[in-house]
Amino acid sequence: MRADGAVGSAVGFNVMHDGSHGSFSKSKFVNQFAAFTLNVLGGSSFMWNMKHNLIHHMYTNVDGFDDDIDAQPWLRLSTTQPRHRFHKFQHLYFWFFYALLFIAWIFFMDYQKYFKGKIGEVPIKKMTATDQGVFWGFKALHLFLFMAMPIYLLGFWAWLAGFVVFATVVGFTMSIVFQLAHTVEHAAFPMPHETTNKLEDEWAIHQIKTTANFATDNKVISWLVGGLNFQVEHHLFPKISHVHYPEISKIIKQMCQEFGVTYNEYPKMRYAVASHVSFLRQMGRA
Repeated sequence: MRADGAVGSAVGFNVMHDGSHGSFSKSKFVNQFAAFTLNVLGGSSFMWNMKHNLIHHMYTNVDGFDDDIDAQPWLRLSTTQPRHRFHKFQHLYFWFFYALLFIAWIFFMDYQKYFKGKIGEVPIKKMTATDQGVFWGFKALHLFLFMAMPIYLLGFWAWLAGFVVFATVVGFTMSIVFQLAHTVEHAAFPMPHETTNKLEDEWAIHQIKTTANFATDNKVISWLVGGLNFQVEHHLFPKISHVHYPEISKIIKQMCQEFGVTYNEYPKMRYAVASHVSFLRQMGRA
């Protein structure tokens, strides 16, 4: 089941993610089909499009808008968020909550967004009858494929053990890859101006400052995570296939040098993990 969890993560990174951005294929139908794999796995492609493609890519690392940095009260991921005493240990216990992400996502967070009608402070667009049918239909299909049928065939305890292993591997793998892209020591967490309510930097500069790459010379990691270790390039060109990111990164680095913009990059994945842990420690104590 650990291998199944890794495969589930790989489908999310390499198929669903690119498909949802329209970069998996030249065909709109193929992209939509690829994005729909998330529905089969238990998530909602509608909510993902709102949460990730629209809000996260527009308001990256902006507290109150970017849902990816809202893990309250369990984790403090920005200086603008309230700090509790237990946060000083978050660099030690974070892995537990990362492992629970997928379970919380498919069984709680999608429904929370649906019934609240907003993600963070941003209202979601009105769901059409088709959107409603897809949301509830695939939620029911997931319960049948991943719960009812296995319980019937294998028994409750065998299903529970297998599902927990599968879901926690998916949750931790996806969490750590996405967190290394934005919640590290050198990433910026800008907030809108109190008077104008506008962000200081224009969109492209904002994306570069709030994002970090890792292990870009490691072809195995690049293949496994679907190019998501090239997050700077992905945030600047989300509709371009990730296979082109290595070449695009050379141009972006050169432009950053010319205009004096810091290009955040960790040459090894372990360096990015260490920076993330250090970031969590700082957020828990400062």
